[in-house]
Amino acid sequence: MSSNQKILPPVPPFTLETATLKVRMGEDGWNSHDPDKVAMAYSENTRWRNRAEFVHNRDEARAFLARKWAKELDYRLIKELWAYGDNRIAVRYAYEWHDDSGNWFRSYGNENWEFDADGLMAVRHSSINDVPIKESERKFHWPQGRRPDNHPGLSELGL
Repeated sequence: MSSNQKILPPVPPFTLETATLKVRMGEDGWNSHDPDKVAMAYSENTRWRNRAEFVHNRDEARAFLARKWAKELDYRLIKELWAYGDNRIAVRYAYEWHDDSGNWFRSYGNENWEFDADGLMAVRHSSINDVPIKESERKFHWPQGRRPDNHPGLSELGL
């Protein structure tokens, strides 16, 4: 572990309980819209593929997140565990956002995550599709920030 790296429990190998917790922690972090805080969940040499963009380290991840949340306004995300094993987790997710012209979207995606021994994400592959929606079709209405525990997840919402 380097001087800039910390342990971020839960750490691999994952169980159903710890993988589910790791997914919720990821969701909570991204819903914070805080690039500095979120970037600390990734290893210093993290590698990402997000759509057609490639990220090669924590600083690039931080910059990516800042650009993302400057463009995707009123962003609200729900993640759901799809599969897990040893040091890997697969998730599916959806998030809603609008652009600076007020056009709303629901973005659907799948991610494959690989963690280092300290529980930091070392590899992230994300595939995403954006679907235009009307504001009246939105399903994610909680106040900005962490999704409330009683808010339905993706399966309960039929997504």
